[in-house]
Amino acid sequence: MARSITFPAIEMEQPIGKFYVGVIDHLALTEIAFADVRQMAEQKDEYLGIQRRVNPVRIEEIRAYTKTKDATFPTSIILAVQGKCASWNKDSSTMTLTEYISETPDDPEDPSVPYDKIAKILDGQHRIEGLRGYTGPTFQLNVAIFVDTDIAEQANIFATVNLAQTKVNKSLVYDLFDFARSRSPQKSAHTIAVALTEVQKSPLYRRIKRLGVSSAGGFTETITQATFVESLIPHISSDANLDRDLLLRGKRLKAADQTELRRRPFRNLFIDEQDDRISEIIWNYFDAVKAKWSKAWDSYEEGNILSKTNGFRAFMRFLRPVYVSLAKPIGKLVPTERFRATLDKVSLEDTDFNTQEFAPGTSGEAKLFRRLQRDSNLNGQ
Repeated sequence: MARSITFPAIEMEQPIGKFYVGVIDHLALTEIAFADVRQMAEQKDEYLGIQRRVNPVRIEEIRAYTKTKDATFPTSIILAVQGKCASWNKDSSTMTLTEYISETPDDPEDPSVPYDKIAKILDGQHRIEGLRGYTGPTFQLNVAIFVDTDIAEQANIFATVNLAQTKVNKSLVYDLFDFARSRSPQKSAHTIAVALTEVQKSPLYRRIKRLGVSSAGGFTETITQATFVESLIPHISSDANLDRDLLLRGKRLKAADQTELRRRPFRNLFIDEQDDRISEIIWNYFDAVKAKWSKAWDSYEEGNILSKTNGFRAFMRFLRPVYVSLAKPIGKLVPTERFRATLDKVSLEDTDFNTQEFAPGTSGEAKLFRRLQRDSNLNGQ
């Protein structure tokens, strides 16, 4: 007897035509859905599929996310189903998907469709793969089902969903953490960014683009909020999403020992809710950077990297070894003068912070970081 599954669904009509929106349990969906990976036949220029290859790292990220207290996938997973496998009941508003057992299995014009190949994934394969093996609370998903669409139409749907939509600005995402009720590394990093860019005497005053784009007249805003947040979080947490989830559940984070603090020096300050102390440390550090290389710091000429993304990321990486070498114990406020004493060992001049010496991208950032370590004798930190 052919296996089938029935679930609530409604019929919708849009310019593309009719399709069905339903609610299905995660386990049932993982049993019937498959990804048709895009590939070329060996000797034919034949289009066989439309979904991208799965990214194992992305799957593991989603799998970890599904275990959080507030996990949600509110947007539809898009599926394509052959008409011979689908039956919609208008009276009960239900969709039934059934495997198809061909009476002539050797006929290429009438192939069978096994239960685990009923629904081809047009969008959402990483979410589905991330839910395989999920054992937590009820996790239903909304699905959009297109019935009897040909391969060209499937490809069009895939392209529309994946290419036509505007990517969300990461700085906006971090800015939205301001509305979160519970603490998290992301929210603390956002709060610190806002404080440092809005206080007039701060060395980072009006340096940080709150939403990733400069405000009116904001030619001095050379660092995106996303760059700031993502540069600070490694000093606080090895897994910011896990910390956020634990705090959301009302749990207390375990204090870091000295070994961990050497890797994440602001960890205990965050746990103890001393975000203001983290802000002061960063303030003093960049005050020293500004004092040491004042001309480069205040220059907005093209090619100068000190206060732009590459330079900022390199100095934020260098903050860990220099702070750990000076703070006794780790967590103590280090004054600007002590940071400056270490920076004075660095032989770089204002004019050296250029794209010829430190190329754009991660290679230039890494080169500057190594130079700061070497000149200050902090290679082993």
